[in-house]
Amino acid sequence: MTDAPAEADGRSPLPRFLLRRLGLALLTLLLVSVLVFVTVELLPGDLARTILGPYASEEQVAALNEELGADDPAAVRYADWLRDFVRGDWGTSAALGVPVRPLVVDRLGNSLLLGLYALALAVPVAVTLGMIAARRGGAVDAVVSAAAVSLLAMPEFVIGTVLSIVFAVELGWFPVSAAVPDSAASFFRELTLPAVVLALALFGSLARVARAATLTVLGADYARTATLKGLPPRRVLGVHVLPNVLPPTIAAVGVHVGYLVGGLVVVETLFAYPGLGKLLLDSATAHDLAALEACVLATALAVMAANLAADVAASTLDPRLRRAA
Repeated sequence: MTDAPAEADGRSPLPRFLLRRLGLALLTLLLVSVLVFVTVELLPGDLARTILGPYASEEQVAALNEELGADDPAAVRYADWLRDFVRGDWGTSAALGVPVRPLVVDRLGNSLLLGLYALALAVPVAVTLGMIAARRGGAVDAVVSAAAVSLLAMPEFVIGTVLSIVFAVELGWFPVSAAVPDSAASFFRELTLPAVVLALALFGSLARVARAATLTVLGADYARTATLKGLPPRRVLGVHVLPNVLPPTIAAVGVHVGYLVGGLVVVETLFAYPGLGKLLLDSATAHDLAALEACVLATALAVMAANLAADVAASTLDPRLRRAA
């Protein structure tokens, strides 16, 4: 037998699915690079003036702009910038005076650590409570749904400020500012509070997705048959519901990675955490163009990679999703 049946019923083999997703990700990154370059070009300010300071003469500023290629046509500067970026030459930070690439990579690692911790907190709780709310209904469903909607409507800086006042200032359980942990003990102490803020911001949407998927599965014939056969509710949820709830929830995680990045900017700034989000904001404030462009592209690359990983995981759990890709 060959793979013909798989092609006949419309299913796409995983390698082809991956190639299609990878091609879309690369095209998206190219478009993002154009958008980043154009946006930075429209920002007020002068790169040479930023580097030399306010007391430099106009002749010095003009000479440095010529040396940096700032007077070249926009298309030439974009091509040069993209070529250097692909080669790993991301320039030097005008504000910090250090190479941009190791700085951004280091900050990206810090943000990934915080973001993964937040996902590890948010996903299991959201899936569990979403399934329980859909299964039991009534007051439990009302409470979980109200909590999800409330958290969706509440900005991260509000959640973070409230939690900081309660758990950092009043109770003293956690530090007001977060640092990169250097041990397992410091990991939980330093990152738990900002991770909880991000997890609460993600909980609302993920719980709603899990609840909706659970209701759909519970209404399916196979789940109703399992219930009529007398299987315990816990077994019905674990064997029949959970495997069908995970694919859309994982796909939702991929969709919300971009939202998570936006939350990282707020949370990292609020807790003074040295991550990519804070570096992006600091670079924009200081008009540090090299660092700003690298931060945005690194963020886009991380989002694309997370979306690709979520698509692969969801399609592996449910191959039917490859047909819609």
